[in-house]
Amino acid sequence: MNPSLALAITTGVAALGWRFRVLTPAGAGAAILVGTVIAIRTGWPGLAALGSFFVGGSALSRLAPDPGVDLGAKGARRDSAQVVANGGAAFLGSLLPGGGLWSVVASLAVAAADTWATAGGGWSRMPPRNILSGRVVPPGSSGGVTLTGSLNAVVGALTVGGAAAFAAGRAELLWLALIVGPPGMLLDSCLGAGWQGRFHCDACDQPTERPWHRCGHRARPVAGLAWLGNDLVNAMATLVGMLAGWCAWRWFGRL
Repeated sequence: MNPSLALAITTGVAALGWRFRVLTPAGAGAAILVGTVIAIRTGWPGLAALGSFFVGGSALSRLAPDPGVDLGAKGARRDSAQVVANGGAAFLGSLLPGGGLWSVVASLAVAAADTWATAGGGWSRMPPRNILSGRVVPPGSSGGVTLTGSLNAVVGALTVGGAAAFAAGRAELLWLALIVGPPGMLLDSCLGAGWQGRFHCDACDQPTERPWHRCGHRARPVAGLAWLGNDLVNAMATLVGMLAGWCAWRWFGRL
């Protein structure tokens, strides 16, 4: 895609995201950078995949209840760290000398699956369970899964794959998103359940997943790796998805 056209489209979309409060100013800047490079490198199919993730994820984040707010969730407005966590791997994948589109689609399918699963968990009538231990955990806990959320993850991955497949005229991109996206979401949940840092605010006597509680007091680490937060967990899962997409291109994309 022509660089000027790519920049114009992504700037317009980011401006709308900022206007409707789904992106912070820094998040909009990061989105312009990530989106422009992906559009230049992968054209309309990559832009379609990115647009599907952004529009679908933003709408769900607005409509669905946010069960993680009590644990320190950032809310529906994405900052630069969240943009990079969800789109950074796709950005890197688009720069690969071959298989850029496959890498972008697989990575964004993981991000979409995770976003849709989180929204589905907010609507679930059953409490989430820790994916590793099976114990019931508070709504919004990292590593907590529900059946509703897991089914939503499949739909989220399909929206990304479907958009890319339609724009590129290649049905295999739809299957790629379906095969990589939901398992990538489960990997994200496993990382969140096993390694992500957990804290406790002694001032409020409440659990949180951030080192500083929303009351303003520093929280005490109680489990996991204190330096490993949700954004980094998302980045790790999407990076694995990107690599899976590139490997799939190497094995099947040239057939």
